[in-house]
Amino acid sequence: MRTPKTLAAVLLPVLALTACGSGGSPAKTAQGVDPGRDVVSQEKKVDTIAALLPPEVRAAGSVKVGAAFGSPPSAYYPDPGSKKAAGLDIDITDAVARVLGLTVNREDAAFDTILPALGSGKYDLGTGNFGVTTARLQTVDFVTYIDDGQGFAVKKDNSSLTAVTDLVQLCGLNIATGAGTTFESTLNAKKAACATAGKKPYTVQSYSDNGAVLTSLQQGRSDVEMSTINGLRYQAAQPAAGVKFLGEYHRLDVGFAFRKGTPLAPAFQAAVNQLIKDGTYQRILEKWGTAGSAIPASQTNPPEHS
Repeated sequence: MRTPKTLAAVLLPVLALTACGSGGSPAKTAQGVDPGRDVVSQEKKVDTIAALLPPEVRAAGSVKVGAAFGSPPSAYYPDPGSKKAAGLDIDITDAVARVLGLTVNREDAAFDTILPALGSGKYDLGTGNFGVTTARLQTVDFVTYIDDGQGFAVKKDNSSLTAVTDLVQLCGLNIATGAGTTFESTLNAKKAACATAGKKPYTVQSYSDNGAVLTSLQQGRSDVEMSTINGLRYQAAQPAAGVKFLGEYHRLDVGFAFRKGTPLAPAFQAAVNQLIKDGTYQRILEKWGTAGSAIPASQTNPPEHS
């Protein structure tokens, strides 16, 4: 498990996101994001939506959330000296919990351990910018809350790549990405394309720590980084990161992950739709600079984007 201190130590030098103002609150980033701005506490419980929860969950008054922490804007620790989490995933989850009248018991967990742990009951749900894919839908239920997806980035001084529309463009290169992610799966599934094209295959470099993916690119161990569209856009907006975003490769719905057959889905879907209806959803996305990932309505288990 990653600790807040360890992860923040990775993020601090590369993204310069943890600087504090004189009042001790997190400073705005180069993208204009203020991680300390409250856009959630005004949300109130909606009894008709809370009534959709299973009786045992209403009685417990809380849910166990396995949360993957990495870099902004999804979920991270702005202050290495504090365990206070921030990010779009954090705000969306907390706002949904308020609508449902629940307390969030959040546990920092490695990304690739969360989905397997849902079936065992260790967590009631998982967050970590989990994309809805055909493969995952076989074992996991999703309630969507944004539309993000896959993209690529390179160092700012790289002039050989300006966009990636076909993975054959990456043949012969080293590609850094997160372990257990849709990015890793996509790259591994399509490796044969290089051989078919008569080219040297690309090398997939998988890291369990999101900060290590960016560091590998910055230090020249990798030629390309594959990650979330929103995450790469955020990185590119930070001068200290020294990267440029190459554009979108494949869009994916992103959602709360639950064990297959969960009874929690109707309540969580209704709660997300309540946030969309009352404007809190838009305020959260605007806070994190991700308005382009807004969805018109939450869905349960939509098919993967073609």
